[in-house]
Amino acid sequence: MRTLLGPDGCPWDREQTLETLRQYVIEEAHEVVDAIDHGTPEMLREELGDLLLQVVFQAALTDQKGWFDIDGVVDAICEKLVRRHPWVFGDEEVDDASGAINSWEAIKAKEKKERGALSGVPVALPSLLRAVRIGEKASAVGYDWPDAGGPRDKVDEELKELDEAAADQDMTALEHELGDLLFALATYGRKQGLDPEAALRGSLHRFSSRFRHCEVAAHAEGKSLRDYDEPELDEMWERAKAAERKR
Repeated sequence: MRTLLGPDGCPWDREQTLETLRQYVIEEAHEVVDAIDHGTPEMLREELGDLLLQVVFQAALTDQKGWFDIDGVVDAICEKLVRRHPWVFGDEEVDDASGAINSWEAIKAKEKKERGALSGVPVALPSLLRAVRIGEKASAVGYDWPDAGGPRDKVDEELKELDEAAADQDMTALEHELGDLLFALATYGRKQGLDPEAALRGSLHRFSSRFRHCEVAAHAEGKSLRDYDEPELDEMWERAKAAERKR
């Protein structure tokens, strides 16, 4: 990386900044997720390498600024892992994974107490994932429902308020209530031990696969999906689901 950024290095690499590389960090992280969900071990290896390149690239740029280098990044994460695992590297005891998470969050909150419990949640996270992380942070300081029943009731409450806003044709309130409903659903998923982001990603994948099956079936008949009425589309969709179950 130092060679690429050096006087005789790559012109494109030498023009990059921390800011211009932001989009690639996000893109590569999403490609890692895609490889985990739908790829092969070889694809995952490649995508992890691409993501690691972004870490190395960013660290090389900060090294040029005199801030820190890649060794500093690795040292910092090693120190953090030791500091936040006192049940492994110290005398603390935890009973299970839940206890480990609670202890981790308590240590993290103590380290960052002057910034607030929610300050460590990046605004740039996908919104469903951010909803889960905010809920986890709030839970770590005791602000949470005891079980999934609370957010499940909240889902019904928010859905009722969404319907009321829709009936009033109040678009500002409708947007507000839709956001509240999505947050409640994300919280319900979290309390059930589910990842709402992964759940939605899986749902979108299934929809896309079934939709493509319908498109192919329509094209085989020399038609487009617009040429079918609702009952016919429903029948095509059921055939797509049946084909999916056979795979």
